[in-house]
Amino acid sequence: MLDKGIFALAVLLVMTATAATAATATAATAAPPASTPASTPAPQPTPQPPDAWTYRRTTETLPAVWHQAHFHGTILRNSGSTMELQTAEVDSPNPPREILINSDWSTFRSLGGKETVVHRPFQFPLSIGKTWELDYTDDHPLNKNHSSETRHLKYRVVGWEDVEVPAGKFKALKIEADGIWTGQVAPRVTAVAATEAGAQGSTAVAHTEHVTAETVTGRLYQAYWYAPEVKREVKRVEENYDTHGVRSARYTNELETFTVTP
Repeated sequence: MLDKGIFALAVLLVMTATAATAATATAATAAPPASTPASTPAPQPTPQPPDAWTYRRTTETLPAVWHQAHFHGTILRNSGSTMELQTAEVDSPNPPREILINSDWSTFRSLGGKETVVHRPFQFPLSIGKTWELDYTDDHPLNKNHSSETRHLKYRVVGWEDVEVPAGKFKALKIEADGIWTGQVAPRVTAVAATEAGAQGSTAVAHTEHVTAETVTGRLYQAYWYAPEVKREVKRVEENYDTHGVRSARYTNELETFTVTP
């Protein structure tokens, strides 16, 4: 009788464990998919006054320049298609600037008498795998050795990442862009002075160099981490590479503080 009782108890335990396993598997199969950021496109935000952000900007340029500053930006108005953004360097004697930008955070300039978008880090709604491109030619580039510059960038939404900045930790959607810049070098004549040492002392020598017109090209890389609750990026990295593939500049913005309306 004892052996039969033990056998019956063992059978009952096996049946109970089997039923529990089956119930768990059924529940897991029947449960609806979790609502995660990865499954939902990020819609275009609506920044409104007095939304504000402070960023730490780190500038690294060759040959060995490193500089860090802090900038504060505040939304003054949003008309639906454009926004007025006031920006100022923290603790700087310079007055703030008021800039008109598009409501999707893209910026524009007048190039060749035509309003042209020159910066478009986001194209809402943002979903993983989405791509877009940006092309423009600047006939008055910042590089004075170039008579004109053309830039081509292709953006891609990579995916959601955990990113940490001075303002805290965020679940952010990463966007990357690879691109090419092409510059037209204008012909010019430059004067070069040098000092030559000889038996009779030093002699100043001057000669001219003729630079012929040519086309040069290099690479571009950009990355943005967009956090919906912040209404914009929490981190930005922009890198420029010269004609030899050497990184000539890197600019990094990291969010320090923010206040936004719901």
